[in-house]
Amino acid sequence: MRVLNTQQMREADRRTIDEIGIPSIVLMENAGRQAVAAMEAAFDELNSSRVGVLCGRGSNGGDGFVVARTLVQRGIETAVFLLGSVAEIRGDPRTNLEVLGRIGLTVVEITNAQEWELHFSEISECDVLVDAILGTGFHGQLSGLLETVVADVNSLGVPVVAIDLPTGVSADSHEIEGEAIEASMTVTLGAPKIPLVLPPADTHCGDLVIADIGIPLPILDEVEGPYIELLTRERMRELVPARAADSHKGDFGRVLIVAGSVGKTGAAHLAALGALRSGAGLVTIATPRSCVATISGMAPEYMTEPLDETAAGTVDYSALDRVLELKADVIAVGPGLGQGPSTAAFVQGLVERAGVPLVLDADALNAFAGEPERLMGRDGVDVVITPHPGEMARLVNASIEAVQHDRLRYASEFAAAHRVHVVLKGHRTIVAGPDNRAFINLTGNAGMATGGTGDVLTGMIAAWFAQLLDAEAAAKLAVYLHGSAGDLAEADEGEVALMAGDIIERLGDAVMELTARRRIKRES
Repeated sequence: MRVLNTQQMREADRRTIDEIGIPSIVLMENAGRQAVAAMEAAFDELNSSRVGVLCGRGSNGGDGFVVARTLVQRGIETAVFLLGSVAEIRGDPRTNLEVLGRIGLTVVEITNAQEWELHFSEISECDVLVDAILGTGFHGQLSGLLETVVADVNSLGVPVVAIDLPTGVSADSHEIEGEAIEASMTVTLGAPKIPLVLPPADTHCGDLVIADIGIPLPILDEVEGPYIELLTRERMRELVPARAADSHKGDFGRVLIVAGSVGKTGAAHLAALGALRSGAGLVTIATPRSCVATISGMAPEYMTEPLDETAAGTVDYSALDRVLELKADVIAVGPGLGQGPSTAAFVQGLVERAGVPLVLDADALNAFAGEPERLMGRDGVDVVITPHPGEMARLVNASIEAVQHDRLRYASEFAAAHRVHVVLKGHRTIVAGPDNRAFINLTGNAGMATGGTGDVLTGMIAAWFAQLLDAEAAAKLAVYLHGSAGDLAEADEGEVALMAGDIIERLGDAVMELTARRRIKRES
């Protein structure tokens, strides 16, 4: 599902109205009714609740007027508060405001702090509040009456349903510059917006509901401008290939994982299991000679290949020719690899000479710290990198704080400049490609912030790459399933106890849930 900025959303609205012929007032009607449907699904006792609808003077307020009318038609006690004067309302919002008057619903005008204070006791008696004050028309920082309104609403502690965007959240920024509504749920219209899906603004949005208000999907997909998309279950399901009854292991790819070093053999093991659980036909771990016995004893399903090693027990540069001789459809490099000049030279040489796609993680990325210009994709050889924020910061010579502040930009710019696919891990993992397309993942949880989970993801990306032969598709599907398996594991173990091995155990369940074959629930 495409994520749109304000300009793109306005263009989508315009094309829907002018080219498709759906009047703007119909879009407003659909928005209000979809918001009420979302409220009915979210609140079991909505019919017996008192709902307060806070409306602004523009289109967002017009949506709120439709919400109020629909609630009244459902027999729900509703109060409407206009932050402004009736005389200021124009166009479609005016039409819907006048309808409220004709059905006998009084709209309370609040134009200053004194009137707000006068009516605040009525608002505080509501069980649910609807925020239809500003929507996507706001940029910057609230001040004056609206700043007071938002602060007071947040202090009530009652559920707040925001229409399109919580008031105080800027439409095109994920930063919060001042007071902003802390919504329990946001019903966004037509398509999600950046602040709804990236931190820290996303913490103000609560549960996200994307309302279909009648804008055709082709218009949302084709509108010009930055291409950012959410990874959704529907889109990811399309990527999982069906397996023929007469399939054999050669059909699903040979994955070579160059990983591990003395004291870090577990990382190689986790990456290999991630690849196996993601359907790779054959998985081989190439690792320092002294690590082979340990790694081969961890699981019987993968093969091992001994490599020349340094005195520190890491892969030596002299192992490069042997790795290039091994048969593989995809090579994943980095988990537990260790650092040092010879190991770094090995990784750099592999990137320069490999004739098959590469997935680079952890210490394979650290080999390019200070020399990011050497990390370049080549024609016919796709490269996927999977940095966490610290590794990304070293690649771009920035602070971790800077990277976290603008994750989407750093990932997208590096991908385009270096012709690689970037998987920037963390809360809301970003997948960015060299074609200026970026994707945001919503699956996953804080329990996955533990050692080894990134190693699992590396193996998963390599496995799906070997099957799909498409770098972007493999990265997207692996990231989505990785987070989904983490969510299934968190439901069993909780966030605190969650381990990387728990994610591996639930990968099969995640795939089956995605493909709608069946959902596995474990006994507690």
